Amino acid sequence: MTHPFTRRAGALAVIGFAAAAVVACSPPADEETPAPAGSSGSVDAKTATSAEAFGGMEGLVAAAKAEGKLNVIALPPDWANYGEIIKGFQAKYPEITITSDQPDASSADEIATAERLKGQAGAPDVFDLGAAVALANTDKYAAYKVATWDDIPADLKDANGLWVNDYGGYMSIGYDSAKVPAPTSVADLLKADYKGKVALNGNPTEAGAAFAGVQMVSIAQGGTAADLTKGVDFFKQLTQAGNFLPVDPTPATVESGQTPLVIDWDYLNAGLAAKLPTWKVMVPKEAVVAGFYYQAINVDAPNPAAARLWQEYLYSDEGQNLWLKGGARPVRFEAMKTAGTLDAAAAAALPPIEGTAVVPTQADAEAGKAYLAENWANAVG
Repeated sequence: MTHPFTRRAGALAVIGFAAAAVVACSPPADEETPAPAGSSGSVDAKTATSAEAFGGMEGLVAAAKAEGKLNVIALPPDWANYGEIIKGFQAKYPEITITSDQPDASSADEIATAERLKGQAGAPDVFDLGAAVALANTDKYAAYKVATWDDIPADLKDANGLWVNDYGGYMSIGYDSAKVPAPTSVADLLKADYKGKVALNGNPTEAGAAFAGVQMVSIAQGGTAADLTKGVDFFKQLTQAGNFLPVDPTPATVESGQTPLVIDWDYLNAGLAAKLPTWKVMVPKEAVVAGFYYQAINVDAPNPAAARLWQEYLYSDEGQNLWLKGGARPVRFEAMKTAGTLDAAAAAALPPIEGTAVVPTQADAEAGKAYLAENWANAVG
Protein backbone atom coordinates (compact mmCIF):
# COMPACT_ATOMS: atom_id res chain seq x y z
CA MET A 1 0.00 0.00 0.00
CA THR A 2 1.59 3.16 -1.08
CA HIS A 3 0.62 6.69 -1.79
CA PRO A 4 1.76 10.32 -1.65
CA PHE A 5 -0.18 12.81 0.48
CA THR A 6 -1.15 16.28 -0.52
CA ARG A 7 -2.45 19.00 1.74
CA ARG A 8 -2.02 22.69 2.31
CA ALA A 9 0.42 23.72 4.99
CA GLY A 10 -2.37 25.20 7.06
CA ALA A 11 -3.73 21.71 7.58
CA LEU A 12 -0.86 20.73 9.80
CA ALA A 13 -2.02 22.58 12.87
CA VAL A 14 -5.39 20.91 12.95
CA ILE A 15 -4.01 17.42 13.44
CA GLY A 16 -1.13 18.01 15.74
CA PHE A 17 1.50 18.27 13.00
CA ALA A 18 2.37 21.88 13.74
CA ALA A 19 3.53 21.39 17.30
CA ALA A 20 5.72 18.51 16.25
CA ALA A 21 7.06 20.16 13.16
CA VAL A 22 9.04 22.89 14.68
CA VAL A 23 10.49 21.37 17.15
CA ALA A 24 -28.91 12.88 1.23
CA CYS A 25 -30.63 10.37 1.89
CA SER A 26 -32.50 8.22 -0.70
CA PRO A 27 -36.32 8.22 -0.66
CA PRO A 28 -37.85 4.91 0.44
CA ALA A 29 -38.49 2.42 -2.32
CA ASP A 30 -42.10 1.83 -3.35
CA GLU A 31 -43.47 -0.90 -1.10
CA GLU A 32 -44.60 -2.89 -4.12
CA THR A 33 -41.30 -2.54 -5.95
CA PRO A 34 -38.49 -4.99 -5.15
CA ALA A 35 -35.51 -3.32 -3.47
CA PRO A 36 -32.60 -2.71 -5.85
CA ALA A 37 -29.35 -4.64 -5.64
CA GLY A 38 -27.15 -3.30 -2.90
CA SER A 39 -30.11 -2.28 -0.80
CA SER A 40 -31.41 -3.32 2.59
CA GLY A 41 -35.18 -3.20 3.02
CA SER A 42 -36.45 0.16 1.82
CA VAL A 43 -33.00 1.76 1.95
CA ASP A 44 -30.70 1.75 -1.06
CA ALA A 45 -27.37 1.44 0.72
CA LYS A 46 -25.47 2.35 -2.44
CA THR A 47 -26.83 5.89 -2.35
CA ALA A 48 -26.94 6.42 1.41
CA THR A 49 -24.94 9.53 2.28
CA SER A 50 -25.08 9.12 6.07
CA ALA A 51 -26.24 6.69 8.73
CA GLU A 52 -29.46 8.71 8.94
CA ALA A 53 -30.49 7.15 5.62
CA PHE A 54 -30.79 3.88 7.55
CA GLY A 55 -32.65 5.54 10.40
CA GLY A 56 -29.47 5.87 12.43
CA MET A 57 -26.49 3.70 13.40
CA GLU A 58 -28.64 0.76 14.51
CA GLY A 59 -30.19 0.62 11.05
CA LEU A 60 -26.80 0.82 9.38
CA VAL A 61 -25.42 -1.94 11.57
CA ALA A 62 -28.43 -4.15 10.79
CA ALA A 63 -28.02 -3.54 7.03
CA ALA A 64 -24.30 -4.32 7.19
CA LYS A 65 -24.89 -7.49 9.18
CA ALA A 66 -27.49 -8.56 6.59
CA GLU A 67 -24.80 -8.27 3.91
CA GLY A 68 -22.40 -10.17 6.13
CA LYS A 69 -19.27 -9.33 4.15
CA LEU A 70 -16.70 -6.56 3.70
CA ASN A 71 -13.93 -6.49 1.11
CA VAL A 72 -10.86 -4.40 1.86
CA ILE A 73 -7.74 -4.07 -0.25
CA ALA A 74 -4.13 -2.97 0.15
CA LEU A 75 -4.15 -2.97 3.95
CA PRO A 76 -0.99 -4.67 5.28
CA PRO A 77 -1.49 -5.66 8.94
CA ASP A 78 1.68 -3.82 9.93
CA TRP A 79 0.71 -0.61 8.08
CA ALA A 80 -0.58 2.02 10.53
CA ASN A 81 -1.88 -0.79 12.77
CA TYR A 82 -4.39 -2.06 10.20
CA GLY A 83 -4.01 -5.60 11.55
CA GLU A 84 -5.47 -4.54 14.89
CA ILE A 85 -8.05 -2.32 13.22
CA ILE A 86 -9.40 -5.22 11.16
CA LYS A 87 -9.50 -7.44 14.25
CA GLY A 88 -11.26 -4.70 16.19
CA PHE A 89 -13.98 -4.34 13.54
CA GLN A 90 -14.45 -8.11 13.37
CA ALA A 91 -14.72 -8.35 17.16
CA LYS A 92 -17.31 -5.56 17.21
CA TYR A 93 -19.29 -7.00 14.29
CA PRO A 94 -18.61 -10.77 14.22
CA GLU A 95 -21.50 -11.29 11.78
CA ILE A 96 -19.45 -9.50 9.09
CA THR A 97 -16.61 -11.44 7.47
CA ILE A 98 -13.71 -9.34 6.21
CA THR A 99 -11.78 -10.40 3.12
CA SER A 100 -8.46 -8.57 2.91
CA ASP A 101 -7.19 -8.75 -0.68
CA GLN A 102 -3.71 -7.91 -1.96
CA PRO A 103 -2.39 -6.44 1.30
CA ASP A 104 0.79 -5.19 -0.34
CA ALA A 105 -0.87 -3.64 -3.40
CA SER A 106 -0.34 -0.04 -4.47
CA SER A 107 -2.96 2.68 -4.78
CA ALA A 108 -2.98 2.19 -8.54
CA ASP A 109 -3.61 -1.53 -7.98
CA GLU A 110 -6.63 -0.72 -5.81
CA ILE A 111 -8.34 1.24 -8.58
CA ALA A 112 -7.34 -1.28 -11.25
CA THR A 113 -8.78 -4.13 -9.18
CA ALA A 114 -12.04 -2.25 -8.64
CA GLU A 115 -12.35 -1.72 -12.39
CA ARG A 116 -11.48 -5.34 -13.21
CA LEU A 117 -13.92 -6.78 -10.68
CA LYS A 118 -16.73 -4.26 -11.18
CA GLY A 119 -20.09 -5.95 -10.65
CA GLN A 120 -18.51 -8.97 -8.96
CA ALA A 121 -18.85 -10.03 -5.33
CA GLY A 122 -15.10 -9.84 -4.79
CA ALA A 123 -14.66 -6.20 -5.77
CA PRO A 124 -13.24 -3.92 -3.07
CA ASP A 125 -15.81 -2.09 -0.98
CA VAL A 126 -13.46 0.64 0.21
CA PHE A 127 -10.20 2.31 -0.71
CA ASP A 128 -7.24 3.74 1.20
CA LEU A 129 -5.32 5.81 -1.33
CA GLY A 130 -2.55 8.31 -1.83
CA ALA A 131 -3.28 11.76 -3.17
CA ALA A 132 -2.15 11.38 -6.77
CA VAL A 133 -4.36 8.33 -7.33
CA ALA A 134 -7.18 9.40 -5.02
CA LEU A 135 -7.75 12.80 -6.57
CA ALA A 136 -7.59 11.41 -10.11
CA ASN A 137 -10.42 8.92 -9.50
CA THR A 138 -13.15 10.78 -7.62
CA ASP A 139 -15.77 9.53 -10.11
CA LYS A 140 -15.29 6.08 -8.58
CA TYR A 141 -16.32 7.08 -5.05
CA ALA A 142 -19.67 7.14 -3.27
CA ALA A 143 -20.46 10.22 -1.20
CA TYR A 144 -20.82 9.50 2.52
CA LYS A 145 -20.45 11.52 5.71
CA VAL A 146 -19.60 9.71 8.93
CA ALA A 147 -21.15 10.61 12.29
CA THR A 148 -17.96 12.45 13.33
CA TRP A 149 -17.91 14.51 10.11
CA ASP A 150 -17.93 17.85 11.91
CA ASP A 151 -14.70 16.95 13.75
CA ILE A 152 -12.80 16.74 10.47
CA PRO A 153 -11.34 20.05 9.20
CA ALA A 154 -12.88 21.27 5.95
CA ASP A 155 -9.61 21.17 4.03
CA LEU A 156 -9.10 17.51 4.96
CA LYS A 157 -12.28 16.23 3.30
CA ASP A 158 -14.33 16.58 0.14
CA ALA A 159 -17.28 18.87 0.85
CA ASN A 160 -19.70 16.26 -0.52
CA GLY A 161 -18.09 13.33 1.29
CA LEU A 162 -16.50 11.63 -1.71
CA TRP A 163 -13.21 11.27 0.17
CA VAL A 164 -11.84 12.04 3.60
CA ASN A 165 -8.26 12.16 4.82
CA ASP A 166 -7.74 9.49 7.43
CA TYR A 167 -4.23 9.50 8.89
CA GLY A 168 -0.85 11.04 8.17
CA GLY A 169 2.82 11.10 9.02
CA TYR A 170 6.29 12.20 7.94
CA MET A 171 8.67 10.75 5.39
CA SER A 172 11.68 9.23 7.15
CA ILE A 173 14.82 7.13 6.92
CA GLY A 174 14.77 3.91 8.91
CA TYR A 175 17.99 2.00 9.45
CA ASP A 176 19.49 -0.93 11.31
CA SER A 177 22.01 0.68 13.64
CA ALA A 178 23.81 -2.66 13.95
CA LYS A 179 24.54 -2.73 10.21
CA VAL A 180 24.94 0.87 9.04
CA PRO A 181 26.12 4.10 10.66
CA ALA A 182 23.43 6.58 11.65
CA PRO A 183 22.74 8.97 8.75
CA THR A 184 22.51 12.62 9.71
CA SER A 185 21.15 13.83 6.38
CA VAL A 186 19.87 12.60 3.03
CA ALA A 187 23.23 13.46 1.46
CA ASP A 188 24.92 10.88 3.70
CA LEU A 189 23.26 8.09 1.73
CA LEU A 190 25.80 8.56 -1.06
CA LYS A 191 28.64 7.50 1.24
CA ALA A 192 30.38 4.17 0.76
CA ASP A 193 29.00 2.98 4.11
CA TYR A 194 25.62 2.57 2.43
CA LYS A 195 26.70 0.60 -0.63
CA GLY A 196 23.90 -1.77 -1.63
CA LYS A 197 21.85 -0.76 1.39
CA VAL A 198 19.43 2.06 0.45
CA ALA A 199 15.89 0.84 -0.27
CA LEU A 200 12.76 2.78 -1.21
CA ASN A 201 9.29 1.50 -0.33
CA GLY A 202 8.05 0.71 -3.81
CA ASN A 203 8.17 2.22 -7.28
CA PRO A 204 7.39 5.96 -7.05
CA THR A 205 5.47 5.91 -10.33
CA GLU A 206 2.88 3.69 -8.60
CA ALA A 207 3.53 3.75 -4.87
CA GLY A 208 2.67 6.73 -2.71
CA ALA A 209 5.25 6.14 0.01
CA ALA A 210 7.99 5.88 -2.62
CA PHE A 211 6.66 8.98 -4.39
CA ALA A 212 6.84 10.96 -1.16
CA GLY A 213 10.32 9.56 -0.60
CA VAL A 214 11.49 11.07 -3.88
CA GLN A 215 9.85 14.35 -2.87
CA MET A 216 11.77 14.28 0.41
CA VAL A 217 15.06 13.65 -1.35
CA SER A 218 14.32 16.35 -3.91
CA ILE A 219 13.68 18.95 -1.22
CA ALA A 220 16.81 17.88 0.67
CA GLN A 221 18.82 18.41 -2.50
CA GLY A 222 17.47 21.90 -3.12
CA GLY A 223 14.51 20.98 -5.29
CA THR A 224 10.81 21.10 -4.46
CA ALA A 225 7.87 18.75 -3.96
CA ALA A 226 6.75 19.56 -7.51
CA ASP A 227 10.08 19.69 -9.34
CA LEU A 228 11.60 16.26 -8.71
CA THR A 229 14.59 16.73 -11.00
CA LYS A 230 17.05 16.86 -8.13
CA GLY A 231 15.40 13.92 -6.42
CA VAL A 232 15.63 11.71 -9.49
CA ASP A 233 19.21 12.85 -10.09
CA PHE A 234 20.10 11.84 -6.53
CA PHE A 235 18.66 8.35 -7.00
CA LYS A 236 20.59 8.12 -10.26
CA GLN A 237 23.75 8.91 -8.31
CA LEU A 238 22.82 6.33 -5.69
CA THR A 239 22.38 3.76 -8.45
CA GLN A 240 25.67 4.61 -10.12
CA ALA A 241 27.45 4.38 -6.77
CA GLY A 242 25.89 0.98 -6.13
CA ASN A 243 24.11 2.25 -3.04
CA PHE A 244 20.51 2.00 -4.29
CA LEU A 245 18.98 -1.39 -3.54
CA PRO A 246 16.16 -2.20 -6.01
CA VAL A 247 14.28 -4.35 -3.51
CA ASP A 248 10.76 -3.56 -2.27
CA PRO A 249 11.28 -3.70 1.50
CA THR A 250 9.05 -5.67 3.85
CA PRO A 251 9.28 -6.49 7.56
CA ALA A 252 10.87 -9.78 6.53
CA THR A 253 13.61 -8.14 4.44
CA VAL A 254 14.32 -5.74 7.29
CA GLU A 255 14.54 -8.47 9.92
CA SER A 256 16.77 -10.61 7.69
CA GLY A 257 19.12 -7.69 7.03
CA GLN A 258 18.43 -7.66 3.29
CA THR A 259 17.22 -4.04 3.44
CA PRO A 260 19.17 -2.35 6.26
CA LEU A 261 18.05 1.18 5.33
CA VAL A 262 14.55 2.08 4.16
CA ILE A 263 13.00 5.36 3.03
CA ASP A 264 9.37 5.22 4.17
CA TRP A 265 6.71 6.91 6.34
CA ASP A 266 7.79 7.39 9.94
CA TYR A 267 4.96 5.29 11.40
CA LEU A 268 5.89 2.36 9.19
CA ASN A 269 9.58 2.63 9.99
CA ALA A 270 8.83 3.08 13.69
CA GLY A 271 6.71 -0.05 13.71
CA LEU A 272 9.71 -2.12 12.64
CA ALA A 273 11.57 -1.31 15.86
CA ALA A 274 9.29 -3.68 17.78
CA LYS A 275 10.58 -6.56 15.66
CA LEU A 276 14.17 -5.34 15.37
CA PRO A 277 15.39 -3.45 18.46
CA THR A 278 18.40 -2.06 16.57
CA TRP A 279 16.10 -0.34 14.05
CA LYS A 280 16.16 3.45 14.34
CA VAL A 281 14.18 6.21 12.61
CA MET A 282 15.15 9.73 11.61
CA VAL A 283 13.22 12.45 9.80
CA PRO A 284 15.80 14.64 8.03
CA LYS A 285 15.35 18.17 9.31
CA GLU A 286 16.33 19.60 5.92
CA ALA A 287 13.33 17.87 4.29
CA VAL A 288 10.34 17.37 6.59
CA VAL A 289 7.65 16.06 4.23
CA ALA A 290 4.22 15.43 5.78
CA GLY A 291 1.04 14.08 4.30
CA PHE A 292 -2.26 12.20 4.58
CA TYR A 293 -3.86 9.18 3.00
CA TYR A 294 -7.38 9.30 1.52
CA GLN A 295 -10.32 7.10 2.51
CA ALA A 296 -13.22 6.46 0.10
CA ILE A 297 -16.09 4.08 -0.59
CA ASN A 298 -16.23 2.29 -3.94
CA VAL A 299 -19.31 3.60 -5.79
CA ASP A 300 -19.79 0.01 -7.03
CA ALA A 301 -19.18 -1.62 -3.64
CA PRO A 302 -20.75 -5.11 -3.52
CA ASN A 303 -21.39 -4.59 0.22
CA PRO A 304 -22.36 -0.90 0.41
CA ALA A 305 -23.79 -0.94 3.94
CA ALA A 306 -20.74 -2.74 5.34
CA ALA A 307 -18.52 -0.27 3.50
CA ARG A 308 -20.28 2.61 5.24
CA LEU A 309 -20.10 0.89 8.63
CA TRP A 310 -16.36 0.42 8.11
CA GLN A 311 -16.01 4.16 7.58
CA GLU A 312 -17.96 4.83 10.77
CA TYR A 313 -15.58 2.54 12.66
CA LEU A 314 -12.45 4.13 11.22
CA TYR A 315 -13.58 7.63 12.16
CA SER A 316 -14.86 6.68 15.61
CA ASP A 317 -12.69 7.32 18.66
CA GLU A 318 -11.79 3.63 18.69
CA GLY A 319 -10.65 3.55 15.09
CA GLN A 320 -8.76 6.83 15.30
CA ASN A 321 -6.91 5.73 18.43
CA LEU A 322 -5.92 2.46 16.77
CA TRP A 323 -4.24 4.40 13.95
CA LEU A 324 -2.56 6.53 16.60
CA LYS A 325 -1.38 3.41 18.39
CA GLY A 326 0.25 2.44 15.10
CA GLY A 327 2.27 5.68 15.10
CA ALA A 328 0.10 7.48 12.55
CA ARG A 329 -1.57 10.82 13.23
CA PRO A 330 -5.38 10.43 12.86
CA VAL A 331 -7.36 13.19 11.18
CA ARG A 332 -9.50 13.78 14.31
CA PHE A 333 -6.40 14.18 16.49
CA GLU A 334 -7.10 17.73 17.67
CA ALA A 335 -10.86 17.25 18.16
CA MET A 336 -10.27 14.12 20.24
CA LYS A 337 -7.54 15.81 22.21
CA THR A 338 -9.93 18.63 23.08
CA ALA A 339 -12.68 16.15 23.98
CA GLY A 340 -10.33 14.08 26.12
CA THR A 341 -10.83 10.92 24.06
CA LEU A 342 -7.36 10.80 22.47
CA ASP A 343 -5.01 8.03 23.60
CA ALA A 344 -2.59 10.27 25.48
CA ALA A 345 0.11 7.61 25.86
CA ALA A 346 0.11 6.83 22.14
CA ALA A 347 0.20 10.54 21.31
CA ALA A 348 3.15 11.07 23.66
CA ALA A 349 5.04 8.26 21.91
CA LEU A 350 5.01 10.05 18.54
CA PRO A 351 8.58 10.96 17.57
CA PRO A 352 9.62 14.62 17.85
CA ILE A 353 10.17 16.38 14.55
CA GLU A 354 12.63 19.20 13.91
CA GLY A 355 12.36 21.61 11.01
CA THR A 356 9.55 23.19 9.03
CA ALA A 357 7.10 20.75 7.51
CA VAL A 358 6.30 20.79 3.80
CA VAL A 359 2.88 19.45 2.86
CA PRO A 360 2.75 18.82 -0.90
CA THR A 361 -0.23 20.13 -2.83
CA GLN A 362 -2.30 18.41 -5.51
CA ALA A 363 -0.44 20.42 -8.13
CA ASP A 364 2.85 19.16 -6.67
CA ALA A 365 1.65 15.58 -6.95
CA GLU A 366 0.51 15.99 -10.54
CA ALA A 367 3.74 17.66 -11.66
CA GLY A 368 5.90 15.12 -9.85
CA LYS A 369 3.95 12.17 -11.19
CA ALA A 370 4.34 13.40 -14.77
CA TYR A 371 8.09 13.88 -14.36
CA LEU A 372 8.62 10.46 -12.80
CA ALA A 373 6.66 8.74 -15.55
CA GLU A 374 9.15 10.11 -18.04
CA ASN A 375 12.39 9.87 -16.08
CA TRP A 376 12.39 7.41 -13.19
CA ALA A 377 13.02 4.18 -15.08
CA ASN A 378 15.99 5.62 -16.97
CA ALA A 379 17.51 6.96 -13.77
CA VAL A 380 17.51 3.72 -11.79
CA GLY A 381 17.33 1.16 -14.55
